[in-house]
Order: sequence, then structure tokens, then C-alpha cells
Amino acid sequence: MSAGTVLPVGRRAVVVHGGRQGSGVLLTPRTVLTCAHVIGPGHTARVSVPGVRGSVLFQVIWSDARLDAALLVSAQSPHPGVTTPNQLIRMSEVTTDWPLTGCEIVGFPEIQRYDGQRLEADQYRGTVLPLAGLIRRTMVFEFDREPAAEREDGTTALAGLSGAPVYAGEALLGIVREIPHDRRLLRAECVPVSQIVSDPAFREWFDGNKAASDLLPRLEPITHTHPHDPRYEEEYAEALATEYRKTKVFGLDELSRRDAEWDLDTAYLSLEASPRTPRPDPRAPFREPVGGTPQRIEALLADRPRVLLRGDAGAGKTTLIWWLAAHAASGTLDTRLAELNGLVPFVVPLRTLRAQGQDLPSPGALSGVSRLVIDQPPDGWAGRVLSAGRGLLLVDGLDEVPHDDREDAHRWLSALLRRYPRTRCVATVRPLAVAPDWLESEGFEELSLLPMRDADITAFTAAWHAAARLDDDGHDALHELERDLTQQFANTPALRELARTPLLCAVICALHRLREGFLPETRWELYRSALQMLLGQRDKRRKVDRPEGVTLTVEEHQQLLQRIAVWLVRGGQTEFTEESALRQLDRALTGMPQVSDQGDASRILAHLLNRSGLLQEQTDGVYQFTHRTFQDFLAAKEFVEGDHLHELLRHAPEQQWHDVLLLAAGHCSRRELPVLVDGLLRAGTTARRQGGKRTALYVLAALCAQHAAWLDASVHQKVQTAVRGVLPPRTVEERASLARLDTAVLPLLPEPKELAPPEREQLAELLAVIGGSAALPYARKLAEADGGSGGLRSVLARSWEKYPAKEYAERVLAPLDLSSSVLMVSASEQLHQLFLVPRTRSVGLLGDFTPAELRSGLSGATLHHIALFGNEKLTDLSALGPCGSNLEILNIVHCTALKSLVGLAEFGALKALTLSNSPVFEEGLKVIAELPQLGTLILTQPQLPDGKLNLTPLHSLPNLQINITGVPKTKVLGRQKLGNRLTFKT
Repeated sequence: MSAGTVLPVGRRAVVVHGGRQGSGVLLTPRTVLTCAHVIGPGHTARVSVPGVRGSVLFQVIWSDARLDAALLVSAQSPHPGVTTPNQLIRMSEVTTDWPLTGCEIVGFPEIQRYDGQRLEADQYRGTVLPLAGLIRRTMVFEFDREPAAEREDGTTALAGLSGAPVYAGEALLGIVREIPHDRRLLRAECVPVSQIVSDPAFREWFDGNKAASDLLPRLEPITHTHPHDPRYEEEYAEALATEYRKTKVFGLDELSRRDAEWDLDTAYLSLEASPRTPRPDPRAPFREPVGGTPQRIEALLADRPRVLLRGDAGAGKTTLIWWLAAHAASGTLDTRLAELNGLVPFVVPLRTLRAQGQDLPSPGALSGVSRLVIDQPPDGWAGRVLSAGRGLLLVDGLDEVPHDDREDAHRWLSALLRRYPRTRCVATVRPLAVAPDWLESEGFEELSLLPMRDADITAFTAAWHAAARLDDDGHDALHELERDLTQQFANTPALRELARTPLLCAVICALHRLREGFLPETRWELYRSALQMLLGQRDKRRKVDRPEGVTLTVEEHQQLLQRIAVWLVRGGQTEFTEESALRQLDRALTGMPQVSDQGDASRILAHLLNRSGLLQEQTDGVYQFTHRTFQDFLAAKEFVEGDHLHELLRHAPEQQWHDVLLLAAGHCSRRELPVLVDGLLRAGTTARRQGGKRTALYVLAALCAQHAAWLDASVHQKVQTAVRGVLPPRTVEERASLARLDTAVLPLLPEPKELAPPEREQLAELLAVIGGSAALPYARKLAEADGGSGGLRSVLARSWEKYPAKEYAERVLAPLDLSSSVLMVSASEQLHQLFLVPRTRSVGLLGDFTPAELRSGLSGATLHHIALFGNEKLTDLSALGPCGSNLEILNIVHCTALKSLVGLAEFGALKALTLSNSPVFEEGLKVIAELPQLGTLILTQPQLPDGKLNLTPLHSLPNLQINITGVPKTKVLGRQKLGNRLTFKT
């Protein structure tokens, strides 16, 4: 089996060689549950799998003779190559008095041996009898038939079955403890898993040992067995993977179907997102909240059971939903999201429901919404999945429900999650489609997808060209095009800004290839050129000539497609049936005799579907534009050409119309554009500022004005006055809107000296989103107007990465008193310029800085506080030597390569030390004991190579306070002598 393979439940049974031979079950690839009497008095046991050469040594880290259960851990799995998933096996508690039929034991009894002593698994079917062991707190399993004959010598043929797992379907109920002789071997007495996981020492170890798992498994109540459920779930997972593993990428449709569809493992690009509400800072003793710090989306989803994900068109929302569905069903998510492995995804594409006229689905209908190629599920299956807390609800496109129907969608989603409160959920929506707290009452946290960073654009460009080379002989030319485009992105900020979403980056790659290096300069021109590329030259490049007997010009294509597009926009939907499309085309063809002469609406629709490259079949008989942006672009063209600007403006308060309004500006004539801009300004004036609608509309007016080759000066003045009126931004939503103006907002910003401290802080946050050289002068003004504002200094200190490193250090950071702020350093270039910021005392170093870089960058700095985050290159602390004499606080977080604390002994002034999610060795604790001034030691989820934490060396520090999180008390040696100086947190 390869790494990442999901181990079938039946293959989790293992042989345990302790004091005697017994059986066991893998809870994780490196954690085994068995009976205590199988282990005996020893502290180790060997675990093997029949058919796999050799065995693996496991340590006993928990054992309870009363329960007759033991937990074993090893550094490797007995199944070669199986290292994931980290999620635990499903566990259930019998919550009925009725017999539970259809249960199973899988183990390694003596009777199943062959060729002398060779072991092989055996399977037994039977019934769990809940009342039979109620007083003794024992689970009784009755075999369906006699499993083996009793022997005259009193030995049992079932020896070796102790510790074997007892299953109901895929759920673990317990482990076999004993086969009573007085029952003719027809019964097995078992330890219920519910008693094991409720044992305080067992729970404490799992809660504190992240190497074993991220989470102690939740017990699922079970009252019936459903024999068809496990097999159906396997088929459902396979169907999901088939449906959602592939995605089409714009500009590669001339390849074969196989190559034009990327496997999401290749095409998926992990994007960044930002939480709307900061969480408390886990990186004590930092003083600022850091919850709003951008992170990769997988890291943010890991500990958020319910997420409302906001993102612009083309930002990658749907791709993320597909990726989650495919990998969660297959159990192939990495350790960050391992908790989702094995959950059952239910994908609800709201646009499809809307197009098909379907109601929002009941629980039983969830599995059918995606129209997977699979049979009907067993009755009640989805409800059982959700009741057990194993559902992953993925709701795509809340903004694609008409505005008047959104409360129905809210009620549906709220009712579903209240009925099944343990269901995890991710829902996607456009940025301003619903209010900020729309799902807050249901426990949702909001994340906003962020534009791609420069490195992301480079990675996407490389992946796009790699796919293009799959079916193209001109590999050298494509390599050259890739190099040229990467260089253009590096040297042309305006082009780089256009490529901030996966869709637009793909459009640029395609146009660059077609035009052999020449590219449009505006977003609107980018779309127009893309449509011309698809509609005018696609068939010529592929040497296709009138396959449906229809020939259309680019404008004729657009006239037909924009009739469908405008009908969809007016109806608040994105999908259509063949019947509805034919009605729109019939109306359009009355004014296009040169097209209607070539065939009826049915033939023309077939041509558009097969040849335009802009329409695709979503499900059987349901179609959509390849991306909503093209639908909006063509609808905007129809609104302008049909003289329907006033209709457009009536919808200005509705966020789902904003892209259409913006794209309409590019289609407007010199006479029409002032009407559009004035209308948006009026709509903004009448809107309430609360919720960010006024700001969004003013920004939209300003963006539209940017399209003008010529626009009356008075209109420009109105736009500038309106935008100035909503500065500084009061909320995250207003800040996101204003940031869309990019550098165009900079001349409109008020003088910092005329503002109150909170307003300066808000403008610093806005400026950090824009960043770059253009924002430096105003950042300098903010620094000069500091006035002792700790909040402003903190924002400026953590925003360094957004600006040119040297210039920002010299012009903004150097004049500031940063003694009470944390200066965040995330790039080598910043570290090299640290000497330019002499008044800083606290530095946070994010990422893989080498020891040489640290020594050079920290040389000469007078630092009292250093925090290291996520450094995978640092093996000891000697690189921090230049700061040793002054350092008072040191935080080490997620530095997993650390092998020793060499260098720490030089920090004689150190008063507080934090080690979080990093290795802790006994030798390192001896080094800590040599720090005379140390008053606080915080150990959070420490990695313990030998499973123990020996605090004995620290007894020599009488004033040291120690705080430990994530280590069971039973694994902490020398704790008694520390008394109340030692505290534990869960």
C-alpha cells in the first residue's frame, strides 16, 4: 500500500505478541488497542500483520487491568507505507436494549493457523446482546454458529482472539476479552469501547498527544445495524471522486478531453484566506490579536467546523469545494485536514437546483443533488450519516439563490444543522451577497479568499504551461512562453494585478500563448480578447470547418450568447435547460436572418454548445457558461446595447449584480458612462453605510469611471468626493471594498494628522492591503503622525512584508518607537534590513530562516523578545547568539527540526520561555535549568520523543512557574516536588 492509502476497516486487525499471542486493532496507523492480559507485565509488544514480513516494536503507554485494555504506540505502522490518514477509526456505543444483529469479530485465533504456526485472520458473525452483561459492564457477543469444537484437554481453539475488534458495520464496538467455556464457545465477553475512551488516563493521553491523532474519537450512538450502508458508502465515495477529481482550465480546451481536464491533485492551488474575526492569540505572550492574519485555506478550515467562505468570481471557491469533496471521501487529505478524512461529503450546488426548479433538499435527498452515477442509497442512509456526526455539507453558491429566496436558504441550512448539530459545513458566497453575521447564529466563522500572491501566480503559470505541454509538440516554444510570461508578471505590476485570481491568470496564460507574448492591459479588454479568442479563432486553430453546417462571426456568436446571458442574470440564475435556451434563441433569431437561414434554434444551440467554448453541460440536459464572469460580461453588453442601463441601476443595491454593472462600464459609450456612474453614486447616497453597502457602491462607481477614455471633470469630482466620504473604512467589509481601487485610492486619503488614532489605524490596515512602492509615502505620513498610538504601530510593524523591504524600513519603521510592538519578519530581505530599525525590541520570525541568515540579520540588534514560527531548518539555538545578553522572552513555535537547545545557556537574562509544538528533550530541560533568571516556562503540545516529560532537572529553579498543555499528568515525571508551581491546561 502507498502512503496516504485509506486502510479498510477489516485490515485494521493486527497480531500482538506480548506476554502471549493475541489480537489488536489499529486506531491510527501507529496506535494499537488490545487487551491488557495479552501484554502481561511487559512495557513493550511486537505487532505484525500476516503476509507482511517482520514485526514492529510498540510501547505500552496506557494499560488498565480492571478494564483489561491497553494502548500501544510506535514510530511506524505495521502496514508498510501506510502513514495516513491520522483520523481515528469510527467508534460506537450501543444505545439500545434490543439485540444488535449483523456484528463481526476479526482476529487471529489458534484454530486458524496453518503450516504449523502461520497466522491468518478469521471472521465471525454474530449478535451483540446489550442486556446480557449489563450488571458486569461487559459487552456480550453471541456467535451465529459454534465457532470451534471444545477440546478435551481444556485448551481453547480460539486462543489468540483476545484483543480482537468487534464491529457493527465499520464502527468499532469493543475488543474481545474472554471466551467463557461454560457457553460451549458460543459467546465472547468483550470490553466496550465506550468504557475505554471514558477512562480518564486514556482520554488524557489522546488529548495531549498530537502525534497519535488530532482528536479523541466521538462515540456514535448505534441502535441498529444496516448491512448495506458500508458497501454503499464505498460506492458513494468512488462516485464522488470520479465526479469531482477533474476540473477544466480555461485556455486548454483545444487539448484532448483527457488532457483538458486536470486532476485536482495537479490543478488545485492552495490559496490564502483571512478570517473576518480575530481569535485570541495562541502565541503568548504576544499582545496583539493575530487571528486575522492570512493563512492557507487548509490551515484555517482545520479547526473551524462551520465556515462561510467569501470570494470574488473566479477566486477558486467551487474548485475548493470539489477538492474537499473528492479528497475527504477518499480519505486522502493531509494531516492539516485529516479530521475530515472518512467524513461523507454532500455537495449542494445551489445553481443546479435553481436551474432545475428543485426545492432545497431534505436530508434524504442530499446524496442525489449532485446527480452522481450511482444507485439509490439504502433508506435513511443520509440521516444515519448526519446523526452520527459524519457528514460534511458543502454548499456552493449561496449568492446564486435569488435575493428574495435567500431567507428560505437560510432557514433550510439552519434547520438542517440544528437537526444534525455535529455536521461540518463549508458554504461559499460572493463577498457582499449576504450580511456579515448572516450565519453567525449557527456557529459559522467567516473566511475571505485573498488574491493570489506573486508566488502563487508563478506556481499557477507553471502548472498551466505544464498542462499545455501534454498535447503539444512545441515544448520549447511553451517553455519560452512560460519564461516570458513569468518575466512580464515580475516586471509589470499592472499585469500582475490582473492575474490575482485563478480564472484571470488562466485567461492571461491563454491569451499570451495565442498572441505570442502580447497582452491586454485592462480587465475589460482581457475578457473581450478572451471571447474573441474563443469565438473567432478556436475552430480555425483546430482546423474544424462547419461541423453543424453553421458558420457564425464573433459578433453573431456574442449576440446569441448575450440573449441567454441576460435572461439568466435577470432570473438570478446561472444554469439553464435546453428548452429555456431555445426560447431565448427563437426570439433572437427573428432579427438575424443571416443566421436563421442556416438552421433553426435547435441547430444553432447545438453549434453554440459544441463550438463556442463558452457553454458546457453541467448535468444531463442542464447547461451553463464555462464561468459566470463570461455570462456577466455578455449580459452587460446586452443591457448596454438594449438601452437598459436604468434597469441595471435598479439592481445596484444587490451585490450579485455588481460584476454586471462594472463590466457594463466597458461597453458604455461616452454618452452612457456618466449615466451609469451618476446612477451608482445616487444608489450609494441612499444606501445605509452600515453593512458596507454605501462604500461598495461608491467604489463601484469609481471603478466604472476608470473605464472612461473621457469623462466630464464634474463626474470625476463627484466620484472622488463620494469615496472621500467613506474614508477611513470602519469595517473589514468597507476596507475590502476600498482596496479594490488599489493605488487609485491613495490620492483620496485624508491627512493623517487630522485624524483620531483609531482612524489612522484603520487607514494603516487599508494601506497594508494595497502595499507596494506607491503606498510608501502615505505610510510614512502615518508614521510621522504616530502620536503614541500602540494600535497604529502594531499595524505598521506587522505589515512590513507588503512593502519594499529596505525603503519601508528606512522611511516608515525607523522613526517609530516599536518597543511595545512586535515587528513581523517573513522574508530574508527584511531580516537583512533589521539593522535599519534600531528601536524595535520584539521580533517575530516566520518561516525557514537558515542559521547563517539569523546570525547575520540579528547581529547588532538589541532585542528583548524573539518568536520563531514554523522554522524547519533550525536544529539548535546557537544562531540567536547575537541577542543572547539582552533576550528576556523567547517563543519557539512549530520548529520541528529542533534537536537540541544548544545556545540557550548563553541567554542569561531570559525570563520567559515558550516551546509550542516543538521537540522537548531531557537534555534540553537540563540546559533550561542553567538559566538563573527564568521565571516562566510554557510547554504547549510538546513533541516528546520518548513519550515522557521529565521535569526533575528543573527542581533546581525554585522560582520557576511551569505551565503545560497537552501532556497527561501520568507522563510527567518529577511533578510532585514542583507543587503549585506546576499547572496543567487542557
